[in-house]
Amino acid sequence: MPQDTAPPQTRDARAVPPADLAAAPVRETFGAAFDWLDTARAERQRAGLVRTLRPRSADSALLDLACNDYLGFARHPEVTRAAAQAAHRWGAGATGSRLVTGSTELHARLESELAAFCGFEAALVLSSGYAANLAAVTALTGSGALVVSDAGNHASLIDGCRLSRARTAVVPHADPRAVAAALADHEGRALAVTDAVFSVDGDAAPLPALAGVCRAYGAGLLVDDAHGLGVLGDGGRGATAAAGLAGDADVVATLTLSKSLGGQGGAVLGPARVIEHLVNTARTFIFDTGLAPAAVGGALAALRLLRREPARVDRVRTVATQLHRRLTAAGLTAVRPDAAVVSVRAPSPKQAVRWAAGCREAGLVVGCFRPPSVPDGISRLRLTARADLTDAQIDSAVETVVAAAPRG
Repeated sequence: MPQDTAPPQTRDARAVPPADLAAAPVRETFGAAFDWLDTARAERQRAGLVRTLRPRSADSALLDLACNDYLGFARHPEVTRAAAQAAHRWGAGATGSRLVTGSTELHARLESELAAFCGFEAALVLSSGYAANLAAVTALTGSGALVVSDAGNHASLIDGCRLSRARTAVVPHADPRAVAAALADHEGRALAVTDAVFSVDGDAAPLPALAGVCRAYGAGLLVDDAHGLGVLGDGGRGATAAAGLAGDADVVATLTLSKSLGGQGGAVLGPARVIEHLVNTARTFIFDTGLAPAAVGGALAALRLLRREPARVDRVRTVATQLHRRLTAAGLTAVRPDAAVVSVRAPSPKQAVRWAAGCREAGLVVGCFRPPSVPDGISRLRLTARADLTDAQIDSAVETVVAAAPRG
């Protein structure tokens, strides 16, 4: 029978190997497909870049200056009680994507209150801050567009650029002139993306200058305010509010619910037409299960607590300033914090690991940032200020970091 008149296959022919291949002997090197992982692991060990999971107990006696719980809300009774009540009422999970069954009244309430608190027209809650950045960057750019990205941006913004199919120009850190030069060479849709507070060194982006550059060239500005919410701006309303940009028609902000609000999840804030566009086009929103009700309920309670207790915002900034002042006075190299992150330079990746381990042995947990987590290749200890730290705990933390520092 001629091939063009053969009856249709009733099963996928690709699933059945040809007879000669099916009869082929199994190689003695069966399983060798992933042998390259052993080489990669050895290279990480030589460079001092091996990472391991370290499960913590619920009642650890260690002083934690590695977490992002800036305002001390993660274990606050109001927040945990609200999370538990939401789980009891709505269930353990959202049960589906937001466009199917995953949107509850709690989600809508949180979006409304987040937008109002931060000064934006509308908000959209997603399952993580990472997903929020992927959603915003990919949905607001696309083929033929230009994305101008700061060299110090978080990995989620970088991955958003890679997935966007847009042309990406990576510009020097915190340099509005470089952003202007990149935009000047492009005609058509363009978006500049930046962290508000950079997670490695804790320095803030020059948002007013960046907004001015974007407006001069008709570009949008996307600000990842993960480390600004609850720390910067009047009452902790964030870096965009502090810069006078919240609610502007050409500005979009993303944030996490996992730092100052002590929970989990992320959100995109901006003009209502931007949010409507994300609902219809952002793949990390459309195809992802909605944020669990417990996380939504906890974040809503934390947001309301922040409104009632704005003194926590002042306290976390005071703690960050004290940590920086005392560490530098002791001779360590630390970057002046613009928010809650205090970054202390380490001589090398291996010494950073040993330094962090020494702190842990003395009862203090600190962050240890090494390549590829740091864009400039310089390893660091990262301390995060918390509003609920006592003066005695600050004293202890500084003494421990200084005592454990590499010598020579």
